[in-house]
Amino acid sequence: MTESESPVDWTRKFAVAWAGIRGAWKSQVSLRIHSLCAGIVLALAAVSSLTALEWSVLLLTIGLVVSLEVLNTSIEAVVNLCSPEHSELARIAKDAAAGAVLIAAITAVAVGLCIFVPALWRL
Repeated sequence: MTESESPVDWTRKFAVAWAGIRGAWKSQVSLRIHSLCAGIVLALAAVSSLTALEWSVLLLTIGLVVSLEVLNTSIEAVVNLCSPEHSELARIAKDAAAGAVLIAAITAVAVGLCIFVPALWRL
């Protein structure tokens, strides 16, 4: 039986994915900071009478930032594995991945302001 014919072991797939998230959580202070900020935003959202659309935008934005942080962690690991010595290309790859996280985080702040300033004004 080939891999495409074998039954999917969803339990193993989820376990591997969670292991990746746990590994990133343990090794990356930035991921823990983003998660703390996400918790604060969600707590504020819970008391702000947000619409379903506003909740959706917040959740998608939080998911984007956290996902990019985990992806950044994997890119850094692969680059370190492939290029343990200093390399300009390795630096560019790592900096670009970190830049993607920064862009998402700045966008998340802008989204938060667009949602929370009017919501708090309504209170």
